[in-house]
Amino acid sequence: MTQKLEIYQSLWAMELRQPGVPERPMEDNFKMAAEAGYHGLCIDPAIHEIEDCLKLKPLYRDYGLKCMVNAFPASLAELPPLLGLATELEASLVNVIGQVMPLTVEDGIPVIRQWMSDAEQAGLPLLFETHRDCTLNDLFYTLQLIEAVPEMRLCADLSHYVIDREMRLPLSETDRDYMHRILERSDCFQGRIANREQVQVQIDFPQHQDWVRQFRDWWKDGINMWRHRNDENATLIFLCELGPPPYAMTDANQAELSDRWQEALTIRSWVEEIWSSPD
Repeated sequence: MTQKLEIYQSLWAMELRQPGVPERPMEDNFKMAAEAGYHGLCIDPAIHEIEDCLKLKPLYRDYGLKCMVNAFPASLAELPPLLGLATELEASLVNVIGQVMPLTVEDGIPVIRQWMSDAEQAGLPLLFETHRDCTLNDLFYTLQLIEAVPEMRLCADLSHYVIDREMRLPLSETDRDYMHRILERSDCFQGRIANREQVQVQIDFPQHQDWVRQFRDWWKDGINMWRHRNDENATLIFLCELGPPPYAMTDANQAELSDRWQEALTIRSWVEEIWSSPD
């Protein structure tokens, strides 16, 4: 066997959120993702959305798509039901964007360990996302927490830490080292490009090309690190996750400035290119 890359699309990222334009039926989203060649679709449930998400099971089956769960537990007790949803949908992995936000590393350790234990009992792989307004809200906090809990693994959405720390280009040696340490611990990567003031920028605008190059370099480094530390039958999931407004910038008429669907396909092609030319 050989290592595999699977690229998923985010169901949240397929929302339009455009005034006067109805959302696509859910089946149309699944059909679009399948016909575009994505391996799976990711859902982003909080606990009150479990019943609605369970209704998607026939669509996953009918369109041959795999499931990834970005879970949003708002308390320690809320992760097990979300893991139950992931089990029912035969999810490839669960990525926690926890709404439990301890102020200190010492208080964060038991939260991480409890959720890791819950996932182990459920028999599911568990990652923790680098995401603002969640358990791993801040880069500095996360660096301390992954040192305190060496067995925890990350899902790297690097856009959040670029804007969180208002990083500048060219990167300082310190920022380069910090992000390298995040990549070393990451077993899944998300496709979004930020700059120091905006969490999601248009990937073909000329003013954003320095950041496009930086993110492509990060993804290349992270993917190569993942390949070197994993065995020959491992599968890497890369998630295209270009969010709808207000993640996506809009004009005065609330029309988006770019085509997120096409941008996601472009990012997918970049990642496929990285995968096909390992260092």
